[in-house]
Amino acid sequence: MLLSNRSEKLISSIHQYQKYRCARGPIGRLLCSVGKLRYMFWTITTGSDIHRDARIASSARFPHLTGIVVHRDAVVGDRCLVMQQVTLGQTGDSGAPTVEEDAYIGAGAKVIGEITIGARARIGANAVVLKDVPADATAVGVPARIILRDQDRL
Repeated sequence: MLLSNRSEKLISSIHQYQKYRCARGPIGRLLCSVGKLRYMFWTITTGSDIHRDARIASSARFPHLTGIVVHRDAVVGDRCLVMQQVTLGQTGDSGAPTVEEDAYIGAGAKVIGEITIGARARIGANAVVLKDVPADATAVGVPARIILRDQDRL
């Protein structure tokens, strides 16, 4: 419960910063600064590196924030579950991943590059995902191979 509370506070501080980062006037600048300070505190406290410009839905869940790295251009959709030691990053000049709603990313997974993780997709623990994962599919292994939902029943 305590770790979940830390997760909510970190994401809340990111949203506060994003809401006021372009605000004009002394109150807006003050609220933006408070958001930055909260962000820095919760980043250090949780041992995570989630960029404050990353677009993360308020309903996304990070039950164990330790070691999570999220690139500034990454997008995490509604109701996603991201476990510990996950990296959502880029390769070279490419962009960052987009994770659509209700996706699950297992512990230690690396999702790299300008790819899309489809709605309700599952990424196995320690998988290295370098290509798009369709909705309702599963990605496992290094490099990850895609298993479609129909193949799960074989």
